[in-house]
Amino acid sequence: MCIQTITSIDLRGVPCPLSFVRAKLHLEKLETGNLLEVLLDGGEPIEQVPNSLMTDGHKVKSIEERDRYFALTVQKA
Repeated sequence: MCIQTITSIDLRGVPCPLSFVRAKLHLEKLETGNLLEVLLDGGEPIEQVPNSLMTDGHKVKSIEERDRYFALTVQKA
């Protein structure tokens, strides 16, 4: 049985494309199948980062709107 670990990074206040680059670099450190929660601002970061990560082959599990920001959960491919 595979146990998924969830890591969280806060990229609020980080503009695109830097927010995507930081999320991508963090995913590279994880084992395949593990989850990364990425906290993002609204606007360009939440519009661009999920699509860019999916283009890289990762799976977006959820996007949750919270108080003035978003929590994106991504599974490493």
